[in-house]
Amino acid sequence: MSLRLGSMTVHPLVEGRLALDGGTLFGTVPRLLWERRFVPDERNRINLVTRSMLVDTGTKKILVDPGMGSRWDGQHRAMYGLDHTGTLDAELAKLQLTRNDVTDLVLSHLHFDVAGGTAREEGGELRLSYPNATVHLQRRQWKWAHQPAEKDAASFRRDDFQLLERSGRLHLIEGATELYAGVHLFVSEGHTVGMQLVRLEAEGEALVFAGDLIPTTAHLKSSWLSAFDLYPLTSVEEKRQLLAQAVEDGWKIFSSRDPDVAICTVKDDGSGQVVVDRVLAPA
Repeated sequence: MSLRLGSMTVHPLVEGRLALDGGTLFGTVPRLLWERRFVPDERNRINLVTRSMLVDTGTKKILVDPGMGSRWDGQHRAMYGLDHTGTLDAELAKLQLTRNDVTDLVLSHLHFDVAGGTAREEGGELRLSYPNATVHLQRRQWKWAHQPAEKDAASFRRDDFQLLERSGRLHLIEGATELYAGVHLFVSEGHTVGMQLVRLEAEGEALVFAGDLIPTTAHLKSSWLSAFDLYPLTSVEEKRQLLAQAVEDGWKIFSSRDPDVAICTVKDDGSGQVVVDRVLAPA
């Protein structure tokens, strides 16, 4: 289900499905609480999606976070419960588009579940998945991915982004910027160093691609954090600020991992807790 925002059209595209350990995704939150929202399998994994956001401005086709990609062996496919039957090729085809039509690729960061889709194997060679796209990334994240901390080193696969170094298509950004009219990039530091999120603004409305700051609607609770977050207290504060403005100004929230909700609005439930108000685009 697509959503109009002024002259822009926002398309949620499911790149694939995966299963992650529930305890990891919810950190210190007891299983007794999070399993009410996500029923785990026998291996304690919960079902998620890798959802990209395609923004059609009329002149630009901007794809945000291309997902896991297909370069995974049998062991990792089993480990992460990967299912890519709904690939981005099929999703783009529904819109009468191909990968060649994507003009811009915005990467929130370079973890493998986000950036794995930047490259693909063709004829035994590694090639850019979106050969005509300019790739936008924060410079601090680029540097961090090449020398990460021990805690998150396993979240980066160098071959996911090594082609970008010599492609001539990498645009490294220093802080918040307006990429195109109404397409704003802003920095979020709790999950990883130099992560960037996207805020679309048009005709008094706004939509925020919340990425791994708020991966599912369960993570609207400010204290419900992923164990992957490098700086948990920063994540809490970033969520509080973003959601306070979302409630006040009616911002729409785009979820990249929630298997049931792609876009929603939020509200205060009366106790100070932010919850889903209306689902504007289901899975």
